[in-house]
This record gives sequence, C-alpha cells and structure tokens, in this order.
Amino acid sequence: MTHARDVASAARNADAAENARAAESARAAANAAENARAGDADAEAVARALSSPLRLRILRLCAFDARTNKELAELLDVNPGTMLHHVRTLADAGLLAADPVRRGTRGAREVPYRATGLSWNAPVPAASVLILDTMREQLVGVDPEDVDVTWMGLRLNPVHLDELRERLGALFEEFTSRGPDADGEAYSLVSVLHPDLNPPAA
Repeated sequence: MTHARDVASAARNADAAENARAAESARAAANAAENARAGDADAEAVARALSSPLRLRILRLCAFDARTNKELAELLDVNPGTMLHHVRTLADAGLLAADPVRRGTRGAREVPYRATGLSWNAPVPAASVLILDTMREQLVGVDPEDVDVTWMGLRLNPVHLDELRERLGALFEEFTSRGPDADGEAYSLVSVLHPDLNPPAA
C-alpha cells in the first residue's frame, strides 16, 4: 500500500514539475513575444525619426558637439518651436541624448543634446533618396568651388563590385574610427554607387 502511495505521489510530483516547466516555457515565450513587439516598435520609432532631412542634419550637427535647441534653430534657420518638436522626436527615439543642464549667457536654463550614434546602422526605408535630399539641403549656400565631385562610369563583375564596396567601406571605417581632429574643420562625405542604365552594345 505504501509503495502504491509513493508511486502516486511521484507521479503527481512529476506532473507538477512538468506543468511548472510548461508554465515557465509559456512565460518565456510571452516575454520573447513582448520583447519582439517592443523591438519592432523601437525600430519603427527610429525609422520615423530618421525619415526627415532636417532631423538628419540635426544629428550631424550634434555628432561632435552638444548643442541646444536654440543653437540648432539658429544654425538651420528654423523656428525654435519647430526645432523643439524635431529634437524631442530624435530624443524619444534614442537618437539624441541630453547632456547636463547648463546656464546660458543670461542665466537661462539650457539643455544641450548630443547624437548617440544609434542612427549609423539603423535601417531606414528609401535611405538613398533621403540621404540625397539631405545632401541637397546641405549644399545650399556652399560655394560650388568648395565641393569636390567625382563621377565615373564603371563596368564591374560581381567579384570586382564586392571588392570596390569592401575597400570603400574599409576606407570610411578607417577615417571614422580616428575620431574628429581637434584642429579640424567640418566636412560632409556622400558616397553613391548605383546600377547604371548602360548595357553593352548589341
């Protein structure tokens, strides 16, 4: 009789352990799903924040130096109220981070913002069009003689195309990893590589 009770008790314990494992697995799956939804929402927020040439220019201005809403508005010739909306959008998406509060020349409370670098590898729909639109805005007021331009046609097989991409990427990474020069001036570099409607002659 005792043996039968022991067997029944062991079976109940095994069932309880199995139920506990199943419950834990369900909780883990629910947490994973929730995290995935949160990740998707974060990615969507970042993509929305990066969908504006003006906001890309704000990030560029805050890449090396922390700047206040007032400073950004003056540099980009934008109404301070409009600028505040864009700054908050970038901050809410984690693309700008606030530095410690400081006092302005008249003692006013100012919050400088610095780019977090999150935008560097963030996926953005139609990024090529967005970057080119941003570049056009940045070139307004720049003397054409101060702009270095190279435009060439290439005919490359897949191996050489990969080689070109890798070498360009390595060059950009090298200069980026050096960080800004203490005595340097600001420059913008845009690289565009695209299929060309130029097939071989028949």
